[in-house]
Amino acid sequence: MIRTIAFDVGETLVRDDRYWTSWADWLGIPRHTVSALVGAVVAQGKDNAEALRLIRPHADLTAEYQAREAAGCGEQLDERDVYEDVRPALAALRQAGFRVIIAGNQTTKAAGLLRALDLPADLIATSGEWGVAKPAPEFFERLVTEAGVPAEEVLYVGDHPQNDTLPAARAGLRAAHLRRGPWGYLWADDPQVAATADYRIDSLTDLVAALSA
Repeated sequence: MIRTIAFDVGETLVRDDRYWTSWADWLGIPRHTVSALVGAVVAQGKDNAEALRLIRPHADLTAEYQAREAAGCGEQLDERDVYEDVRPALAALRQAGFRVIIAGNQTTKAAGLLRALDLPADLIATSGEWGVAKPAPEFFERLVTEAGVPAEEVLYVGDHPQNDTLPAARAGLRAAHLRRGPWGYLWADDPQVAATADYRIDSLTDLVAALSA
């Protein structure tokens, strides 16, 4: 029985478009170049931050992040970034009796921005707040603790197999792979994903329908 449904954030609930275009503008690089490099490192199975290191090999990305924030060019998140199916799907799941958690690899600032969106969720948390990030097992252990139910009663929904689907399953949770964003599309038909994911969906609406059935 699934009692709690937890959601990744980037490219699961919100688009990453503005995040990467803002980095392109800050570094003075064409937006298409940054987008292409993100796709390239993703295809190699690397962290997407490696795209920035290709552009600025010796840059201190933490310092760059802080400089962006100080200049008023830092993280932004508002209703424009939220996928259209998010609010109705999360609301429907809560109405059906599921506990809804949002937990992903984001900063502490992003946690505040997410809460300001007032999404239909019982808990919103980020790796920045927890001090541990996916795919570390400790992230999913913390998630299960917050859920308050056994791991097998928690379903984790995300687009990235290496950060979401596979480590969630290894931690004993149920897993749903969302075919959305570059990671979701790239690994949509991966045999390991197909063998691991309890659900493979193209939208959160599909998830609501599957759980209702």
